[in-house]
Amino acid sequence: MTVITSLLEARELVAQFGDGSHRRIVALTGAGISTESGIPDFRSPGGIWSRYEPVQYQDFVASEESRLEDWNRRFEMLDYFSRAKPNEAHMALVRLAEEGLMSVLITQNVDGLHQASGFPDDRLIEIHGNSTYATCLSCGLHASLLDQKEKVAAGHTPLCQACGGLLKAAVVSFGQQMPEDALRRAAECAANCDLFLVLGSSLVVYPAAQLPAIAVQAGAGLVIVNAQETPLDSLASKVIQTPLAETFANFGTK
Repeated sequence: MTVITSLLEARELVAQFGDGSHRRIVALTGAGISTESGIPDFRSPGGIWSRYEPVQYQDFVASEESRLEDWNRRFEMLDYFSRAKPNEAHMALVRLAEEGLMSVLITQNVDGLHQASGFPDDRLIEIHGNSTYATCLSCGLHASLLDQKEKVAAGHTPLCQACGGLLKAAVVSFGQQMPEDALRRAAECAANCDLFLVLGSSLVVYPAAQLPAIAVQAGAGLVIVNAQETPLDSLASKVIQTPLAETFANFGTK
């Protein structure tokens, strides 16, 4: 394992991701790629989840008070999301996909920045869902979050216009079952890649944290780009500890 803390060395290394030597790249992104776009890590001190008790999924379903509390938190988060823009690291992943080098991008983030960057939807796996829109818990219909704000302000739970079911932000809540199909696909892609990239994930939240190990066990290379050490650093050939956006600032330029 080589640890790189020099920005110049880091840029030289990541430039190699686009040289065609790997053609089945899989990436996993976490909160660290979004904090550089101005979105706070909601689990950090002072973040939403450090200031409030999490709303459990079972409580959301059972209690209107819990539903309204959860909705208000989603609106607070959406304020951050709507102001944020994809950074150079987001755009580097788009370029790898456009060049046919990246087979899939797996993200733990729920902020919609990968969609905003133009990353292909058919190669994006959101294992924690998405908090920029709502879905009906009964029929799965999508709905706008902002369209529900007036109803929540009046103290009423938003309901699906199609079937009358409960609307909820499309994020995976505490106590809610993870999306099995997305997790299965993510594991399969990890097992079939030739290079696994970790960008901005602390690799402490499972099941996402097991994906790099699956890739390494199948023979893939592993590169971790994260500001702090992770529990899986020893599995990586290279660990880069430089700011993500700056590291990818010149990616793909001739």
